[in-house]
Amino acid sequence: MADYATTKSFETRSKVRGSEPRLSDAVWAYTILRLSFGANIMLHGVSRLLAGHAAFLAYLNHYFEKTPAVPASLLPAFAWVLPPVETTLGLLLFFGLFTRFALIAGALVLTALVFGTNLAQDWNVAGLQLLYAFLYYYLLVHREQNVVSFDGILGR
Repeated sequence: MADYATTKSFETRSKVRGSEPRLSDAVWAYTILRLSFGANIMLHGVSRLLAGHAAFLAYLNHYFEKTPAVPASLLPAFAWVLPPVETTLGLLLFFGLFTRFALIAGALVLTALVFGTNLAQDWNVAGLQLLYAFLYYYLLVHREQNVVSFDGILGR
């Protein structure tokens, strides 16, 4: 592991028992939130991959069948793209690798999902998506706490 005296992670530690540095509560909280959120996003994608393209496409067709603003011709491509994107972004977040990229890309993917959800007038899911948007915001704004991660080890 990196020498904490020479990395930014040392700055986010608090002192206990004299001079022994330890991870701050903020770092622990950020790490747990990033791990949980990354696992959540990754498992969205993995579950769709395991169910198969046809099952996810059937779900999308049913979800948007009464939404003329979403062309049915776009759904097959979306069904191919979304599961691996969610899986990849979730894995990056889980491991804290390219965290900034994963958070920005994930927030942009969520923005596309918000449009579709609102066009389908699924207000309960739209409300839940706002919580996801806040988590992306929070994790991005507090990225200096991303110490226990591959980015932290690599000094990014």
